[in-house]
Amino acid sequence: MGCRNRNYYFCVVDVIAVLTDSPRPRKYWNALKVKLLEEGSQLSSNLGQLKLKSKDGKYYKTDVLDTEGIFRLIESVPSKKAEPFKLWLAKLGRQEVDNVFDPSKGIDKMIDYYTRKGYSLDWIEGRIKAIINRKKLTNTWKEQGIEENKEYAILTNEIYKTWSGMDAKEYKEYKGIRKEFLRDNMTDIEVLLTDLGEFATRKLTKKHKPSNLEENKKLAKKGGNIAKNTRNDLEKELETNVIERTNNLDIKYLK
Repeated sequence: MGCRNRNYYFCVVDVIAVLTDSPRPRKYWNALKVKLLEEGSQLSSNLGQLKLKSKDGKYYKTDVLDTEGIFRLIESVPSKKAEPFKLWLAKLGRQEVDNVFDPSKGIDKMIDYYTRKGYSLDWIEGRIKAIINRKKLTNTWKEQGIEENKEYAILTNEIYKTWSGMDAKEYKEYKGIRKEFLRDNMTDIEVLLTDLGEFATRKLTKKHKPSNLEENKKLAKKGGNIAKNTRNDLEKELETNVIERTNNLDIKYLK
């Protein structure tokens, strides 16, 4: 599933797989698509394509339909799972509408999620503040002409690498996590050092107003270095490494 322009788009082949339990959902969809086209179904004209991640980790253009299109698709596929799927779609739409008219419900859901995971309210409060500060940082980068997510990742890695000695990918491997959010698996001290590096980078960027990616990288490194100095002082007093291998997973990955 993807989201674009506040609309949800669903991978048609995945929906077919759920509805039919077919061992070859792609072949089933191709045959159905031809049939719908011959019948002059409006569903065919509503098809779109998005690049979605496949099992091999690569992104391919894939047939997708918005929520309305998926409802029409369900009507074209005989399935005992049609009604439960419709109810799920309706619930998804209702939640989106609720969030538009009352954004605090989205925050409440986030708090409930972290509470169920065992996080303290103090940690959750810090997580929300970190999200806000992260937004401030990316907005500051935008003001200096940094627009692409790839560039955000490069600058963020510069901060991480400087203060922790690891980029985000290496940090996640160190903690034994894969797709999970890195910050959700940091200790309080690690989160504070990350926040300090990003805060310092934002202040430096606002002051020096870099004109390109390379200049932004230099300031990101300086911001990370401020966090690194704090880490070194803290470790000297505690006589221990403050970066831990611990994570908050309730599952265990197998090699």
